[in-house]
Amino acid sequence: MTDQLSSEPASKAKFSHQQSLFKRFKRLSPYFFTQKGAWALAILATAIAAATEPLIPAAFKLLLDRGFQKGSLEIWQVPATILTIFAIRGVAGYVTELVLTNITASGLQQLRRQMFDKLLTAKLDLFKNQSGSELANTVVYEVQNGSMLLVNSIISFVRDSVTLIALVGYLLYLNWKLTLVVAIIFPGVALVMVVLTKRLYKLSKSSQVATDELAYVVEENVLAHRDVRLHHAQEQQAERFSHISQRLKSLSIKTTSASAAMKPATQMMAAIALSAVISIALFQSNTSGTTVGAFTSFVMTMLLVVAPIKHLSEIANPITRGLAAIERGFDLLDQTPSETYGSFNSNRSTGHIEIKDVTVQFSPNLEPAVKQLSLTIQPGETIALVGASGSGKTTLVNLLPRFIQSNSGSIELDNVDIKDWDLDNLRQQFAMVSQHVYMLNASLAHNVALGQKIDQDKVWECLKAANLEDFVSELPLGIHTLVGHNANQLSGGQRQRLAIARALYKNAPILILDEATSALDTQSERAVQSALTVLMKNRTSLVIAHRLSTVEHADRIVVMEAGSIIEIGSHAELITQNGAYAKLYRLGLGESHAA
Repeated sequence: MTDQLSSEPASKAKFSHQQSLFKRFKRLSPYFFTQKGAWALAILATAIAAATEPLIPAAFKLLLDRGFQKGSLEIWQVPATILTIFAIRGVAGYVTELVLTNITASGLQQLRRQMFDKLLTAKLDLFKNQSGSELANTVVYEVQNGSMLLVNSIISFVRDSVTLIALVGYLLYLNWKLTLVVAIIFPGVALVMVVLTKRLYKLSKSSQVATDELAYVVEENVLAHRDVRLHHAQEQQAERFSHISQRLKSLSIKTTSASAAMKPATQMMAAIALSAVISIALFQSNTSGTTVGAFTSFVMTMLLVVAPIKHLSEIANPITRGLAAIERGFDLLDQTPSETYGSFNSNRSTGHIEIKDVTVQFSPNLEPAVKQLSLTIQPGETIALVGASGSGKTTLVNLLPRFIQSNSGSIELDNVDIKDWDLDNLRQQFAMVSQHVYMLNASLAHNVALGQKIDQDKVWECLKAANLEDFVSELPLGIHTLVGHNANQLSGGQRQRLAIARALYKNAPILILDEATSALDTQSERAVQSALTVLMKNRTSLVIAHRLSTVEHADRIVVMEAGSIIEIGSHAELITQNGAYAKLYRLGLGESHAA
């Protein structure tokens, strides 16, 4: 599994790196380069600040050559010049930071919104192939870090480029011969950047994959904390965590090694150039009479040149890291297919369902979960699905709202193939209460009325029908109480009853109950069962049940085995047939979880 994860990003990294830098930046254009006025202001302010760099050594030249000669320079001119230079730089820097923040935040907001919209419309296979922590890391952290690195790197490139041009221009003005010596730095810097940039990009992509794997291990152990402790698997999980941490550590050291190599390389070339300049300048001073101010100004300017050169040599690291991070977000947008939508709409379905020769096979190496299954469900009919674990019951009901796609066959709702229905409209026809309940970190009212406008009276009615009225009434904020992460402050039974209240509120024509009372005690089940009976009235209902209280009253009971229907009929009919259902009944279907 790890090898597959490693090879896939590696191939993507190779593909992405082969793309021209222009094309990769062009992909960012709709998000970060549409505010042309803001960019112009940021670049102008940066250029103004950078252009003031040569003024400092120029001021020292003037001071050394004339400042110590009586009457040649007014004293007030020195502090006035210095204050003016730094005031200009300060204002320009402030404007740049402000504009950059606006550009980054605006582009990031747009990109994140598109990525989140993709999560809401993506084919559900996405959530099988990627963990929640991996997706959250991409949407929240990676694109933020990547966008900040890229935008700041662009401005840094402009600032350091303008600074370098201004300083080199001043060096040529002072002494063009010495400036040629300084020029030996540039080929060396370019060679370092070319060699190390490719390695940095590959290491950045590998580090992202390792970070995702580490986050996934943490997520798994948080969700399965009881199982890990119950089975005394702490040491095993700690070794798993340590293995990935060690790999991440190794990648981090390699990345730092490649990045850090740029600094001493450029500094060494600068030291060589400085040594040569000083030697040549001392020789020139004996022959051409170079002033102390001119020489000092040249050395100061040359030392100032080192900083932008060093920054430009290091800029490959944040750019490659930023591109690698943001391209993970673009992979989500570009390579994740969205669910397909039909055009048929209906205000309210009659609930007539026709399943024709449907087969579902999740992998060629696995047996079909549902095998050439056919079933007709009449409007208002209650169908109970029973059978051993893995018989295909949950897969069958998940086909109806298109949470799962069939490999062959068709499913019709109101004589229209569900693929031809508008997907949002199709799902409006279903309410579902499953054995796995998940609640949003919002108020009770928001969770009950999920996706709809909150009607407080209706919320209370649904809570009352789900046997939650007394509990909610005792809460200080009532239905406006925040339930926390997955409503963890509620018991399992209370969460399931909250899900039942949600289904009551939706009032959809088709109801799916996937072991809806599995987490309830006997007393709570009796209270909720009466609500479910009212809810199921005049609705098409599919019930995956493990308790006789629901199964016995179904219009028909469908017994499944290995993805196929082996028996179908009413409770009395199936008991009389003395087949698979009767066997389950005798084994205690009402108390077991065989369904």
